[in-house]
Amino acid sequence: MPVQADLGWAGCAAVDRDPLRVSGAWVFRGTRTPVAALFENLEDGVSLAEFVDLFPGVTQEQARLVLEHAAQSKAAVAA
Repeated sequence: MPVQADLGWAGCAAVDRDPLRVSGAWVFRGTRTPVAALFENLEDGVSLAEFVDLFPGVTQEQARLVLEHAAQSKAAVAA
């Protein structure tokens, strides 16, 4: 999802990026789970609780922070 790349993820404490891990994709801090996986799963109808169960190491708080960051970033772009 290209829009996610433009959200300025560096400002979100729940994520991290290392060019040597997961091809440099933004991942949930402390995991190898790409942030994009959250949005893809939500689009497929997976609930937030189910996502956290499916991806060990990702916490509900991290997922919530990512969603809040995405919403704030999109709102700022729309303004």
